[in-house]
Amino acid sequence: MGYTVAIVGATGAVGAQMIKMLEESSLPVDKVRYLSSTRSAGKVLSFKGQEVTVELTTEESFSGVDIALFSAGGSTSAKFAPYAVKAGAVVVDNTSFYRQNPNVPLIVPEVNEHALEKHKGIIACPNCSTIQMMVALEPIRQKWGLERVIVSTYQAVSGAGANAIHETLGQLHEAVVDGVNPKDLRAEILPSGGDKKHYPIAFNALAQIDVFTDNDYTYEEMKMTKETKKIMEDDNIKVSATCVRIPVLSGHSESVYIETKAVAPIAEVKEAIANFPGAVLEDDPSQQIYPQAVNAVGHRETFVGRIRKDLDAEKGIHMWVVADNLLKGAAWNSVQIAEKLHERHLVRPTEELVFELK
Repeated sequence: MGYTVAIVGATGAVGAQMIKMLEESSLPVDKVRYLSSTRSAGKVLSFKGQEVTVELTTEESFSGVDIALFSAGGSTSAKFAPYAVKAGAVVVDNTSFYRQNPNVPLIVPEVNEHALEKHKGIIACPNCSTIQMMVALEPIRQKWGLERVIVSTYQAVSGAGANAIHETLGQLHEAVVDGVNPKDLRAEILPSGGDKKHYPIAFNALAQIDVFTDNDYTYEEMKMTKETKKIMEDDNIKVSATCVRIPVLSGHSESVYIETKAVAPIAEVKEAIANFPGAVLEDDPSQQIYPQAVNAVGHRETFVGRIRKDLDAEKGIHMWVVADNLLKGAAWNSVQIAEKLHERHLVRPTEELVFELK
């Protein structure tokens, strides 16, 4: 007997990939339900060749649902996820709303699948940039420990949603075809839709993802810091991030510098990464082989290369990490969690509701 799976935000960029990943998944699915806002309700999508009409998300939408995959924004998760749990579903939330909630495990299956055992009805997916970094760093942490992580990201515009993709393509057309000076391009979304100013992304790099916090780091940067500590269950790891948006449509790239607790020979580091589930080693400078965003798109794995010793720090290592932000960074990680819940017999109603109904 299979599950009834609901996808909240089914018509969005991540929702579309969730449908694809679910179609290819080993998870036994009897029925799917697609949920969305008023704007998209009534649309017809498909699942394995069968038409499915998108329904409006309401408090009563989750009756009979076993697993609910959420990717429709934090406010939607805040409002409706507790109702899904109350109805007996297990929620896998791809937004940031529950990530730091102590009652919610924050999961990258290759790294901390064991934490699923503690779930109370809701499981959170980390930030897309955090997920791929965790896959790259966990095999190192397991063997040599981690003292410090300094990461600079080069993030694709798809991480800001479908409208950001359209804005980027429009700006590129205006600059290349119409001859508009890049600094004069119209911008309404990036670097953050909720901030006061907007800047063009075409032929540009924006050192801001999300809005700034009181300490001058952005929320995106603080997410990476806090999520790393929670996933690795170690508040003593020193983590610092600088997150940058670049005019790439899909595929996040990261320059990661780490300091290990014990000296880690580079050849052994490469071997550990190559043998780690979900990681692919692409590292041969003599042949100019290293991870690239265009090659990562459409793949579930995290690609790691440019692994080299720091020239001055004995325990310092540099690397380059790339993944499809819509797949491993979002949709695939969510469906992968659902698969692990099934394998561990953890798709079940919770005994008590610990999340407030709004």
